[in-house]
Amino acid sequence: MDERNGPAAWRMSYAHPSSWEREFAPLAMPDMFAASVASHGERVLADFLGRTYTYGQIDREARRFAAGLQSFGIAKGDRVGLYLPNVPTYLAAYFGALMCGAVVVNFSPLYSRSELEVQVADSGTRLLVTLDVPSLLPTAERVLRESDLELLVVARLGAQMPFWQRLGLSVFRRDETVPVQVSADVIEWPTALADHDPDPVDIEPLTDLALLQYTGGTTGTPKGAMLTHQNLTANARQIECIDPHAHARDVIMGVLPFFHVFANSSVLNRTICNGGMIAMLPRFRPAATLSTLERVKATAMPGVPTMFQALLDDPHVSRTDFSHLFTCISGGAPLPAGVKSDFERSTGAKLVEGYGLTEAAGVVATNPFDGPERVGSIGHPLPGTDLRLLDKDDPGKDAPTDEAGELAVSGPQVMAGYWNRPEADRAAFVERNGKRWLRTGDIATIDEEGYVRIVDRAKDMIAVGGFKVFPSQVEAVLLEHPDVREAMVLGVPDAYRGESPRAYVVLQPAASAGTDEIAEWFNARVGKHERVDQIVVRSSLPRTMVGKPDRKALKAELFGAVKI
Repeated sequence: MDERNGPAAWRMSYAHPSSWEREFAPLAMPDMFAASVASHGERVLADFLGRTYTYGQIDREARRFAAGLQSFGIAKGDRVGLYLPNVPTYLAAYFGALMCGAVVVNFSPLYSRSELEVQVADSGTRLLVTLDVPSLLPTAERVLRESDLELLVVARLGAQMPFWQRLGLSVFRRDETVPVQVSADVIEWPTALADHDPDPVDIEPLTDLALLQYTGGTTGTPKGAMLTHQNLTANARQIECIDPHAHARDVIMGVLPFFHVFANSSVLNRTICNGGMIAMLPRFRPAATLSTLERVKATAMPGVPTMFQALLDDPHVSRTDFSHLFTCISGGAPLPAGVKSDFERSTGAKLVEGYGLTEAAGVVATNPFDGPERVGSIGHPLPGTDLRLLDKDDPGKDAPTDEAGELAVSGPQVMAGYWNRPEADRAAFVERNGKRWLRTGDIATIDEEGYVRIVDRAKDMIAVGGFKVFPSQVEAVLLEHPDVREAMVLGVPDAYRGESPRAYVVLQPAASAGTDEIAEWFNARVGKHERVDQIVVRSSLPRTMVGKPDRKALKAELFGAVKI
């Protein structure tokens, strides 16, 4: 506990506090990458469907792309967009853009044309890198024609695959790619690669932006979080600090999409920092993930809870060799206790829960990889990270002792602010004792041993007759029923109480209980104000692009534009 900031401010000491400044000294992303290339140039950085790429190979292609960008007039501070799945070109484009001082903007491959167009315009992206596949190229071409985007660079999927898969793609699966119509503003990836190194660019890690990462938008219009070079490299080093297997054999599964901040920090940047290897898959498919995990003898796999459940449900799981797998990290959504225990029993690996957000470059806290953990908690803050709890009704004050409050974060990974959103900046931060704290919007508790437990999202709380109901706590009880597989609870209008909780559930395949029976079982286990007025069975619940439960989408589906 840091007494200087009151009883609600916490810092966990993974190392002597005097080491923080040394451990997380300002470092630019190209310098972090260059250090790994210098030490591990011949080591494999990426395995893509069985084809391998070394650190040296990716470095050479990245430098050529950086020089190519400069020849196109891309200068320091310009935005370069990546509209790509997990493919090797992503790595070269990502580091190449950073080498020339550009700001990378990640765009989800699942974006619609309108979503991509809005964020291209908002970010001022000048050049976009994409892939010659039906789900991406036609959308990118249309955005090019209807926006201020200047240049489209198209990489070929087949050129990145192993020979035997490339042959199969060209002969049997031609519909998986689309022709590239080259023009003055549409060029292929090899054309974007210069035959020389880029001109050097001075980067100030503490202030120069490396990544413009848009929030998922589950609580409102997506905003671009401005992440500096130091934000990204500090978070990579913070994650490395707590990994007991750091600098041992390091092979991580790259099934989380790189466009998402979780993968950017916990798969990409963290592995580069450690000189490890990423086993990349362009999309998450349980059977392919299990076979790749076994083939490369993966040692770690970050993912969201639905991924781990999907692996457990796959019939190949019982025949998969998990003997090399040490730790899996779950984030993005609460990890159900049953998924954790079932996965650990089936694989022998440890599955720990962590917590992060876009505005903090990825990761804020995690349970120990080795040592005691608290099931249902997000563990301790990362090294160099301070936490405090703010009063739920008045963020200008700390939460009362022993009460839940809004979690606030201060540390080297906290963003510079929102892109062109000064009003959002003012709402996102509070000042205390000369230090800037990021408001997360999550309601949490911190116990006397420093373990943090997320209670719920502040905006998701349900007001029931003057009482506050936290949906995640209600959902956790529902998930204890053996017939309930998934659950989401919303507040619905109630003329007498203001709002009432209503549960939307997906049942287990062999469920025998009816909704009335489940409701009776559930309502006997919670307070009167937490009792649901109805249980609605659904075939599925909406999820975000990375598999997180999407409460906003369910509200929109059920209630349209009506605010509930």
